[in-house]
Amino acid sequence: MTPALIQFFGFAAAFCTTAAYLPQVIRVWRTRQTKDISLAMFLVMTVGLLCWLVYGFSIHDLPIILCNGSALVMTSIILIFKLRHG
Repeated sequence: MTPALIQFFGFAAAFCTTAAYLPQVIRVWRTRQTKDISLAMFLVMTVGLLCWLVYGFSIHDLPIILCNGSALVMTSIILIFKLRHG
């Protein structure tokens, strides 16, 4: 595979996995309901995304940085709503 194609798949994966959080963020934002969301799961996911972000910066990998930075923002929003409205 060419480097450009490899990077394309990296960005495609980053987009898909990050976009998967968007419907949940929108729903939580609109309804302020988080009772069916696992606090433990979002705590672990947020810490994991933070670790991935640090890793991405350390190896200078843009798809990892963009994907995990964006996902970290969205999981943090959900986590904040869970802690406030849970």
